[in-house]
Amino acid sequence: MSAARLDEALARLQAAARPDQLAAMARFGLTGDTRLGLAVPTLRALGREFRRDHPLALALWDTGIPDAQILASLVAEPARFTVAQMDQWVAGLRAWDVCDQACLNAFVKSPLAWAAIPRWAAREAAFERRAGFSLLAVAAVHQKSRPDEDFLAMLPLIEAASGDDRNFVKKAVNWSLRQIGKRSPMLREPALTLAEKLCLQEPRSARWIGHDARRELLRVAQAAK
Repeated sequence: MSAARLDEALARLQAAARPDQLAAMARFGLTGDTRLGLAVPTLRALGREFRRDHPLALALWDTGIPDAQILASLVAEPARFTVAQMDQWVAGLRAWDVCDQACLNAFVKSPLAWAAIPRWAAREAAFERRAGFSLLAVAAVHQKSRPDEDFLAMLPLIEAASGDDRNFVKKAVNWSLRQIGKRSPMLREPALTLAEKLCLQEPRSARWIGHDARRELLRVAQAAK
């Protein structure tokens, strides 16, 4: 990749910056000292323009600019990721939207994705752990050919993390439980069973996850009748 291509991408990001939006974005946890304030549709349009370019993606990620990192996830070539590259990206996460966009746009399409889920879910850092459960939630929707049994085997991982009361972690744990339960009728019952179990747990975060997931999964079950 030429330095000129990175410079061009950064110039396009700067040209679309919305500094007037940064305060409002920060209230929703979209933080980062170097954030430019681009809207996701703008980033997606830039991604289509620059197309898949893995070296560019790696260079954009290394800037540490949240908007550039989301663009990196859009131009990365998932099949070219190495374990070290994926782990480096996750270790550098500083915002929940960058985490979720990386999982949705890039990681879930990598052959290395499934093995990364338990590895990241076991991490202590909040956004690294979030990445494990965000990736699990995204995989439940987008990895259509993966057997339901693989997701069933991940429910103990969700239960083990349910006591983590950090906001960005518990929301991803909840998200993964809901998405697994909505993936198929076969998975709905065990997901509901786990949700009901969590409703009775001592950690407040576990009860919140359980009640929220139970409410949505019961609504899905009722609609399916």
